[in-house]
Amino acid sequence: MIKVSVFYPNGEGASFDHDYYKESHVPLAAKSWGLDRWQIEKGVDGPYLAAVHFEFPSVEAFQSAMASETTAAVMADIPNYTNTQPVVQVSEIVI
Repeated sequence: MIKVSVFYPNGEGASFDHDYYKESHVPLAAKSWGLDRWQIEKGVDGPYLAAVHFEFPSVEAFQSAMASETTAAVMADIPNYTNTQPVVQVSEIVI
C-alpha cells in the first residue's frame, strides 16, 4: 500500500481555503484517480496549513493516476484554494 501525502506550507502571505479544498478539490482528485479513501488535515500549529493523504494499492497505481489525463484538471484547480506550492511525500505503508 502506498500513501501519498500532500502538504501545504505555511508562511508569510500564505492563504488556503479549507472549505473549497474539502468540498471541491479533494473530491475532484479522488474521483479522477478512482480513490475512495483519503484523510484531510487542517494545520493548527506547525509548518503546514493543511495536508491530505491518499492511499493507492501500489506505486504503479499512483504513477498511472499521475499520468492520467484527469490529473491536469486536478493540478489546474490548485490556485482556486491556495497560493502555496504543495509538497508531496510518497510513502510505503509498512504497518
